[in-house]
Amino acid sequence: MHHRRNNNRRFRHRSNNRNQGHRNNNNGMDGARLGSATFSNGRIRNGMISLQGAEKLVEKYNLLAKEALTSGDRTLSENYYQHADHFMRIVYEKNLAQKQNNSQINESKVIADEKNLTNKSKEEEKK
Repeated sequence: MHHRRNNNRRFRHRSNNRNQGHRNNNNGMDGARLGSATFSNGRIRNGMISLQGAEKLVEKYNLLAKEALTSGDRTLSENYYQHADHFMRIVYEKNLAQKQNNSQINESKVIADEKNLTNKSKEEEKK
């Protein structure tokens, strides 16, 4: 007797309904996994560099560039200097934005103070 093998037959895993909860566990909430761009502790999870750490990165890349120079690798040193320059620009832009924001806040305080003074003087004139 010659037994034929059925090549169409595949191994079928019998899970005894153990994997039913793992197949479609989103319950119709496809976008629920996206969430916000930050973790609950405030760290950024999309790979962006926080502005607070830019100063530290400038120091880090300057140090790495100096080490590469002392070891004789001028190309790597230049690469690190370019990274440091990039983060220096970020620090500069951050400081510039803070100064502009502070000046706008100060201007609005001055305007509010002037309005308060004019209102007080008008009230005193009415008396």
